[in-house]
Amino acid sequence: MTNQFEGRTALVTGGSRGIGKAIVERFAEEGAKVAIIDVNEKALSETAEELREKGYSVYAKAASVTERDQIEQATQEIAETFGSLDILVNNAGVIRDNMLYKMTDDDWTTVMDVHLKGAFYASRAAQRYMVKNNYGRIVNISSVSALGNRGQANYSTAKAGLQGFTKTLAIELGKYGITANTVAPGFIETEMTKATAERIGVPFENFVRDRVSEIPVARSGKPEDIANAVVFFSDERSSFVSGQVIYVAGGPKN
Repeated sequence: MTNQFEGRTALVTGGSRGIGKAIVERFAEEGAKVAIIDVNEKALSETAEELREKGYSVYAKAASVTERDQIEQATQEIAETFGSLDILVNNAGVIRDNMLYKMTDDDWTTVMDVHLKGAFYASRAAQRYMVKNNYGRIVNISSVSALGNRGQANYSTAKAGLQGFTKTLAIELGKYGITANTVAPGFIETEMTKATAERIGVPFENFVRDRVSEIPVARSGKPEDIANAVVFFSDERSSFVSGQVIYVAGGPKN
């Protein structure tokens, strides 16, 4: 690994498991000081300890992206602890899948709050420090579900909303040296996709096999595949890339 992020601080929301954890690990390996916000206190503690044992600088805080005060306090603490807040990855997410006629108000609101309100709160808080330093990278984690997916009216809408949010951030913040981009994963093997398989009553191995049969590169995605794309957008050398959506799905998406 290189030290391409040496001197930079990266905050990853929902960074204690799955895709978020892979992103945090990649930033740490590349020299960044890393910060994690998550509501899963057990996973958060375990991930932070793993990273510290490897000698990495880590800030970890149990906080919800849907609570404005918690996010603003965390970003302030991160900037004070590490001296800057250079990279924000809005990764925190939940699923409450159901067909529209079965979807409850709470199913809808919970998904909207975590994905959209959460990204809004975190981005608004982080940009204050980025604007001050005239440098920043914001990367939002969307999904191929933004293009529509049965049983995910809430999730699809939220992930599509993140793409519009990204493009607007790119327009507003570009003059401050801040870029905003989106990574939209396809099928990635995580706890979330395991939960989807369980919901529809299919063994995960069968679920993976069926999905792989539809993927041009003939394999499932891994969290590291998403981390690679996030690192590209976060690179100082990617300063002319902003407002973009890249589908990391093993093949083209319309």
